[in-house]
Amino acid sequence: MHNLLEFLQKYNHWFLFLILEVVSMVLLFQYNSYQGSAWFSTANVVTGKLYEWNSNVETFFSLTKVNQELTQRNVYLEHQVKQLSDSLVSLTKDSSFLKRDQFAMLKSYRLIPAKVVDNSIDKPGNLMTIDKGRAEGIHKDMGVVSGTGVVGIVYIVAEHYSIVIPVLNVKSNISCTIQGRGYFGYLRWKGGSSELAYLEDVPRHAHFKLGDFVVTSGYSAVFPPGIRVGKILHVFNSADGLSYRVQLRLSTDFARLRDVCVIDDAAMKERLEILRAAQDSIKPDGSTGDNN
Repeated sequence: MHNLLEFLQKYNHWFLFLILEVVSMVLLFQYNSYQGSAWFSTANVVTGKLYEWNSNVETFFSLTKVNQELTQRNVYLEHQVKQLSDSLVSLTKDSSFLKRDQFAMLKSYRLIPAKVVDNSIDKPGNLMTIDKGRAEGIHKDMGVVSGTGVVGIVYIVAEHYSIVIPVLNVKSNISCTIQGRGYFGYLRWKGGSSELAYLEDVPRHAHFKLGDFVVTSGYSAVFPPGIRVGKILHVFNSADGLSYRVQLRLSTDFARLRDVCVIDDAAMKERLEILRAAQDSIKPDGSTGDNN
């Protein structure tokens, strides 16, 4: 307390000066219309700028959440467009029935938003790391998609991170179909460009054209049907000449991929468990695990 009094006594003339300055400014702006209006205008400009900067900062830090929500919404919309297109080709003309059926189907899927934290596109065995894991409900063999198409399949799961085998991995093998044509094949990447892959084993009697879209078939226990994969660019004969080898431009831009969604579907999980049980029950020599 003594030190404070000494400080005030030593610099009392400065405090008196500041008080007089404040009083004079108040009197100047309060009783002079021109100076008051200038002060009011300047204060409004400064306040407006501060609010604008604050809004820009809040918007910047909310972009991550916005991107995740947009990615999840795009996945739903892509799937919805595919399902509605297929339904319109069918015999039914009841649009209300189509709408009810579509939304009932979409409710069966839970999409877990995630962010890509590590990714490679120039190696034969490319892998991808996402920032969600066991704690968020992710497990091995879940499908991963972006807002524009298929990304890959979950391979290894830790508590808060997961490793994904993307389409851009020579060991990736995803069942696909040519949209609206009904012909199936297997999506494989042979290295090289991150924009191109191939649909292998397409039957020779298949009828399709350049520009047709390729989507997931739904025949695996990983992806639901109708998730976009890519667009047909060229058609080649297979090495043995018994099928077609179709070159695709992938819908997903892996070089710029940031936000993805992991598909959590109870029905697909059950199908996968049954498939594994069947595989485990068959011995290498072709006999079953039942000794009776």
